[in-house]
Amino acid sequence: MENILTITGNVKYTITLDPGVWIFDDRRVDLTTYFSQTREITDANEVYTKAVSKHWDREIMEGAIYPPTLKTEKKFEKEKVLTGTFGIPFKPFLLNSEPGPDAKRLVVQTKSEEIEFPLDTAYDIILGYSKDGKPLITDGPVHIYLGDGSNQENPIKDIIGFTIK
Repeated sequence: MENILTITGNVKYTITLDPGVWIFDDRRVDLTTYFSQTREITDANEVYTKAVSKHWDREIMEGAIYPPTLKTEKKFEKEKVLTGTFGIPFKPFLLNSEPGPDAKRLVVQTKSEEIEFPLDTAYDIILGYSKDGKPLITDGPVHIYLGDGSNQENPIKDIIGFTIK
């Protein structure tokens, strides 16, 4: 049970986080490249519409094409999952907890201290949960990376829970 984290406090719903299942989550990000890439903030609906339109146009012009490398792509993805360093954005979990209208801070409890962040900054946090394909057993279950990557070399470790105040 020490790998389970909770978001409690001034929230409508207490959220339980299990980093062991995030390896299967499509929201995962590769921490080796995440902070070096430029990211555009876009509307997910717009991105989806453009992707579907592009695919539809290609099928109209060329006919349906099934990629011959589907098996190798699956193998590559499996290999990447088994050897990669991954994290997941904290924002969806915070949004699902529905912080109270007067909530202003996120308090991160570690084994040795409590660290406070403004709630606006907390939405940009990335929770690292694996390194080189292995779960963070010794100083985990998650590491906190700030959204701007400023603590990329020295993330916050030994997290035991989150409280919204």
